Amino acid sequence: MQTAIAFILIFGLLVFFHELGHFLFAKRAGIMVREFAIGMGPKIFAMTKGETLYTLRLLPIGGYVRMAGEDMDSTELQPGYRVGLIVNEDNMVEKIIFNQSNRQLPDLLFLEVERADLERDLFIEGYDEEEQLVRYHVSRNCVLVENGKETIIAPYDRQFNSKSVGQRSMTIFAGPLFNFILAFFIYLLIGLLNGVPTYEPIITEVVENDPAAQAGMQAGDRVTAIDGQVVEKWQDLAGIVQESAGETINVTVERSGQQENLTMTVKEMKTETGDKYGQIGVKYESPREFNPLKAVVQSAQNTYDMTIRIFELLGELVTGRLTIDALSGPVGIYKTTEEVASYGIFYLMNFAAMLSINLGIMNLLPLPALDGGRLLFFGYEAVRGKPIDRQKEGMVHFVGIVLLMILMVVVTWNDIQRFFF
Repeated sequence: MQTAIAFILIFGLLVFFHELGHFLFAKRAGIMVREFAIGMGPKIFAMTKGETLYTLRLLPIGGYVRMAGEDMDSTELQPGYRVGLIVNEDNMVEKIIFNQSNRQLPDLLFLEVERADLERDLFIEGYDEEEQLVRYHVSRNCVLVENGKETIIAPYDRQFNSKSVGQRSMTIFAGPLFNFILAFFIYLLIGLLNGVPTYEPIITEVVENDPAAQAGMQAGDRVTAIDGQVVEKWQDLAGIVQESAGETINVTVERSGQQENLTMTVKEMKTETGDKYGQIGVKYESPREFNPLKAVVQSAQNTYDMTIRIFELLGELVTGRLTIDALSGPVGIYKTTEEVASYGIFYLMNFAAMLSINLGIMNLLPLPALDGGRLLFFGYEAVRGKPIDRQKEGMVHFVGIVLLMILMVVVTWNDIQRFFF
């Protein structure tokens, strides 16, 4: 149960910040946001505030920001429609009601539509009950009521596609951007609450019968040099040892204010791919200090390092060093969440930060249906000077969604086989 709660909270947080980026920059550009949704599938909670419907949906596997002008958002009033109008004191239409019986529409102005434009010129024209042709201006905040469902109209200047390439690009890019920002703040919170690692090369524990123990190394020893090469950080020690597989090294340590020289032969180990690396049999946990400024610097460094690492893994996937079996879907992430949560809250927070960066990078890949794919189309539009046909672009994104769904099914099936069979 705890794993399920942790999984839902982490995914909810990642999706919320991703969609919040889209939402805030859409608002900044003057785009009407129809819905801000966390989760997919049936609604379990809904609240309307202003012109936006905020929903929480059943399946915690995604979310979306639905903007005006996208996905057949507009409603057209065809000639011959019979509608009911509510007008204000200035004779402007504030509400248009259609596809409902007349009994449901008392005390309204009825009109048989001849022409209407609810996007640019904002008017409705038609024949009233006395069969006279009349014309009304439509308010920018006019509400359409169809079968009891209310929708605010979206004038063209409030629609996504009316905005400049730069505004649209920033609105789409903001989602992944906010995932990087979230990761930074998670790392920052860890640094403020748990301290910032100093990476001083002080041995935490020595493994029995391994080279370090045989040479007389003890917990608490501070390594100052290896073969005369100065060691200032744990990374220096680890790097030298890993590159010295099978070699004999002289390690200088500081113990109780005195220097000791220890000689040991580095154990040779191999990775799954056959690469060699050295090991001397010590465990390490960095000392920590509580310094807000260093916490900020460390958070930025952690975000950068994790970003680079994920790109390296993507490169290995492209070159074939990693196979599709190395990918994890929701099932794999759930099982990893269970394992990481057992080590404590700070490990779980680190995992969440890594997932947030991963989500940001994955969404920026130039693939159809992803944010990166849409940005690629915007870049082509900027160079070409005019947008690509929306139907063609929509078809490309549709194919991309199908391929991504197939990939998700394959990855999920691999996860199920890995963990349950």
